[in-house]
Amino acid sequence: MESTVRCLECGQTHSAVIREGRPVQLAVIVSDQGQSRKDMIEASPDEVFAVDEEFFVNDTYVVVTSIEREGRRVNQAPADGIDTIWVKRYDKIKLKVSLNKGHKTVPSEFFAMPDEEFFVGDIIPAGRNQAVIHQMKTNRGMVREGGVEAREIVRIYAKAMRVTTV
Repeated sequence: MESTVRCLECGQTHSAVIREGRPVQLAVIVSDQGQSRKDMIEASPDEVFAVDEEFFVNDTYVVVTSIEREGRRVNQAPADGIDTIWVKRYDKIKLKVSLNKGHKTVPSEFFAMPDEEFFVGDIIPAGRNQAVIHQMKTNRGMVREGGVEAREIVRIYAKAMRVTTV
């Protein structure tokens, strides 16, 4: 590709041919609700991939969970040194709920968008019931007031609601 460049030392500009490296093919293992499939993506050799990075594999929005380079797991690496990238589908995520029903607590789960926000006091689906969030566990600690995005939630603690009709 021909470009106009400026010398950092003397400040002169001139035309130069810049050659980009050939794209590399990367093996990607996509995890989707307990099922895994192998896919391939194309990337520039100097493009850096990192754990927790989000991107598309074909039409599926994913997040990087692990990167293998030279037989070891690393947090980031340039594309030309990557053996395999592990990703999980991230257009919808499963939120785990501990549902308090009086004297017992039962597990439940539902799906949400990663950027959907949940607040203490929100009403959520919990199996055949509805429940009120009283706290949420995140990677940074417990949230007892306010809200957080679904991508940050490790577990929701909620109390089952009694529904009465008039």
